[in-house]
Amino acid sequence: MKTINSLFVAIALMLGTSLISNAQTARLQVIHNSPDAAAAQVDVYLNGSLELDDFAFRTATPFINAPAGVTINIGIALSNSMSVNDTIVNFPVVLTASETYVAIASGIVNTAAYTAADPFNLHIYAGARESANMMGNTDVLVFHGSSDAPTVDAVETHFPAGTVIDNLALNMFSGYAPLGTNDYILDITDDMQSTTVVRYRTPLASLGLQDAALTVVASGFLNPAANNNGPAFGLYVALPSGGALIPLPMVEYSQLQVIHNSADAVASVVDVYRNDELLIDDFAFRTASPFVNIAADIDHVIGIAPANSMSSGDAIATFNVNTMANESYIAIASGIVDAPSYTAVDPFNLHIYSGAKQSADMMGNTDVLVFNGSSDAPTVDAVETHFPAGTIIDNLALNMFSGYAPLGTNDYILDITDDMQSTTVVRYRTPLASLGLQDAALTVVASGFLNPAANNNGPAFGMFVALPSGGALIPLPTVEYSELQVIHNSADLAANMVDVYRNDELLIDDFEFRTATPFVQIAANIDHTIGIAPSNSMSAGDAIATFNVNTMANESYIAIASGIVSPAGYNPMIPFDLYIYSGARQAASMTGNTDVLVFHGSTDAPTVDVVESLRGAGTLVDDANLHEYNGYLELMTDDYVLDITTSDQSTVVASYQAPLMTLGLEDAALVVLASGFLNPANNSNGEAFGLYVALPSGGDLIPLPMISTGLNEETSSVLNMYPNPTTDFVNVDISVDGNSSVNLLLFDNAGRMIKDFGTQEVFGQSSTYLDLSDIPAGSYFMMFQYEQDYEMKALNIIK
Repeated sequence: MKTINSLFVAIALMLGTSLISNAQTARLQVIHNSPDAAAAQVDVYLNGSLELDDFAFRTATPFINAPAGVTINIGIALSNSMSVNDTIVNFPVVLTASETYVAIASGIVNTAAYTAADPFNLHIYAGARESANMMGNTDVLVFHGSSDAPTVDAVETHFPAGTVIDNLALNMFSGYAPLGTNDYILDITDDMQSTTVVRYRTPLASLGLQDAALTVVASGFLNPAANNNGPAFGLYVALPSGGALIPLPMVEYSQLQVIHNSADAVASVVDVYRNDELLIDDFAFRTASPFVNIAADIDHVIGIAPANSMSSGDAIATFNVNTMANESYIAIASGIVDAPSYTAVDPFNLHIYSGAKQSADMMGNTDVLVFNGSSDAPTVDAVETHFPAGTIIDNLALNMFSGYAPLGTNDYILDITDDMQSTTVVRYRTPLASLGLQDAALTVVASGFLNPAANNNGPAFGMFVALPSGGALIPLPTVEYSELQVIHNSADLAANMVDVYRNDELLIDDFEFRTATPFVQIAANIDHTIGIAPSNSMSAGDAIATFNVNTMANESYIAIASGIVSPAGYNPMIPFDLYIYSGARQAASMTGNTDVLVFHGSTDAPTVDVVESLRGAGTLVDDANLHEYNGYLELMTDDYVLDITTSDQSTVVASYQAPLMTLGLEDAALVVLASGFLNPANNSNGEAFGLYVALPSGGDLIPLPMISTGLNEETSSVLNMYPNPTTDFVNVDISVDGNSSVNLLLFDNAGRMIKDFGTQEVFGQSSTYLDLSDIPAGSYFMMFQYEQDYEMKALNIIK
């Protein structure tokens, strides 16, 4: 194979005497740019002799001396040609002495196989250069040699230098563009610059092309499929030294989010430049850009200037940024510009995190990146205390990123502590679920000053969230609190002692029936999962019941656990539940009073009234239904007697002393609970009915002394009531010492008397038949009323 240099030696020999007598020369470079498969390699004949064998597509000869002032006949034949007779095209060329040329072979040989209408030709440019006209520049000549491409512009968008080539048609040269030797980005657009066809990096500096001149060739097909699957479009560089053309790399991208976190008043609003281009105008403190595409593998000069800047020359700080393709970055501008006005030592800087995310790695999670950008804050930890998940961030120093923490999307509480976790600096709610951040990734920025007074009265410390979509950072709310008292009132023996969990944390161990916690603080405006488990539980997973609790800030609550856990053995079977009262009090609303909240928690007791009978206060609670609160009674602090009556107040079920004065409860608020079973025998011999007091300080509930205890077991007893359940009748066996009158009354669950069966005279033992055929199906209570005492039994009627 002959070299390109031998080609011109042959020219000299062939021209012989003419070359000697007329020693005029020109400089010439030949570039092969025909994408036709038939011309992938060609043979070049000069004046009938094969002088260049197998000259490949997208290669160039070096610049060499060529005869000037004489005709050179250049013939192009397909590779493996046998003689000059095989040439497919011939070009007679006369070069001008002392001129420099670039000759580009381009176009289609076999036009039938291609849709592009561009016959093969040799395109010659006079005035070519081998070096730049000005030191420090690179002079660029562009040739449009893409057979199916329209007229195009070349626009530099990185600095931006603007339009470099305007309206370059097929097979035209642009003329040289003298460019400062930098790494550029060229957008190849239509001639109206409305559509970018493709974007290329033009790394003149990286390729060491300072002071050079070169030719850029638009080569190949925009639509290879329509052109015999020929080579695809690209921009290729021919160097003066020749050789294989160098493909310009298409621009690859990384993604960048910029967050403004400088708490310096001087930088409260800034302009952001990329190179000489205004990228973000009036960029405010505690805002973020969205993730945007930026060209990768090229130097960007990021300039931060005051908001009233006129150009990048006004920048108060500049930073060089070079990113990797297909990578994502977060850049946080943070620190102090005007150092003398602040005690915090934290010079303004741009802190960049590679490996940023815009979505969580795992569905159902939220991935959280934390940046410590509080100029006067120490190294900190972030500890999740709600579930608790424990230490999320460990030893995060100033201007450091934590790396992503993959968190299940819940609402969390983050304690920001010193690095020893001995002191909680501040506590924040982190409502990932409430904000709808499932599957998202985000950045949490510690921002502002712990001590604003020592730092020009700058913005106070806070934790702020930057979303991938950008915008104003979202402040994490500091935790506000409510207060909660929990009272255990489930008389089910299976729940006599329980463990109480909040989320996965054991909150109360071995919590006994008829005890209460004191009022304790719990975080407000966040979901708490309260789990009730047996006393020997190992974890929250052992819970027999769970309840979601969400409280309001600065409010007080009482939560009473009541009802039946067991699947059988109790009548009626009232399911276990947690009954919450908002607006709880820990002290009386008026000095000299005692405020009393009444709760009906006796599962087999009917609807009742509470009547005060000692001081003449009358009806205190009307129609107290099971598991209902009846609001606070604001009573003067005195000693009272409370009669528990049927809802029509025809019968006193029991009477209790309420010695508020004697117990020293002036100015206090308390809860009185109806607790236990009216008929323990029908309820697994559980605890008997009584009224109990829960104080705000918690502890064992205080039983109110009973005045009338119901049936005196030494004198009388209902031995049996059967069948139960029944349909139309019931038999009652009664036993008394001596003789007694017994009145039999039937009540419904609402405490209404349904039927009076009259008075039975009982001597010793007696069996009585009661007709129930006129009573509809339902749950009832049969009251056995003696001369001074009573007894009640549950009765179920089915039809």
